Amino acid sequence: MSGHSKWSTIKHKKGKEDARRGKIFTKLIKEITVAARMGGGDPNGNPRLRSAIQAAKIENMPKENIERAIKKGTGELPGVSYEEANFEGYGPGGVAILVEILSDNRKRTVAEIRHIFSKNAGNLGEAGCVSWMFDKKGLIVFEKGKVDEEKLMDLALEGGAQDVRETDKEYEVITGPADFEQVKKHLEAAKLIPTYAEISMVPQSTVRLTGKEAQQMLRLMESLEDSEDVQHVYANFDISDEELEQISA
Repeated sequence: MSGHSKWSTIKHKKGKEDARRGKIFTKLIKEITVAARMGGGDPNGNPRLRSAIQAAKIENMPKENIERAIKKGTGELPGVSYEEANFEGYGPGGVAILVEILSDNRKRTVAEIRHIFSKNAGNLGEAGCVSWMFDKKGLIVFEKGKVDEEKLMDLALEGGAQDVRETDKEYEVITGPADFEQVKKHLEAAKLIPTYAEISMVPQSTVRLTGKEAQQMLRLMESLEDSEDVQHVYANFDISDEELEQISA
């Protein structure tokens, strides 16, 4: 799990750069639109929409953009119809990869995702080939040195978390999907601000990568993330902090 968590940290640090290219906003608008279409335009009664709006606010998306995306989802404004789909495959070293997409042209997206995998030492697999290796969980991450471990452990479990795990540089609070917001709010009320927090697909085990395979894996992850149709990428690789920082520098 730690490899995936560390990749997410790198991804979030790069967020401002991506936002300038418009990619983060594009992905968030799609998610808000689909969430509103599926569950209505009121975030109080639509947890998926509420999470999407929170993510948009973190990226400083203008309020009018958010409201326009909601109205497109509810049909108050004309908009594009997006289809949700998941792709599964393997990366360097046999790493399991899940890709969640929102697309207005599935045929185009399939061809693009297949090309990205093959270009980066991976291959697209059949439905169900790796999804069994992941569990849907809430993931709330804190940087070591910025929180007290004992306080975090006590508050997390008190708030309903399932577990608190330690990696080289972070603490990971694991929750059930339904308890995610409750635990996050409980921690933030105690002035514990996470590095990031999201509903994630958490791998049951990890594959350790080094050298060339580690470099190939990060290139594959970045290429997938750069696709405007890709909303989320989950993978069960693990790379040491030192090597990860050196590659991503």
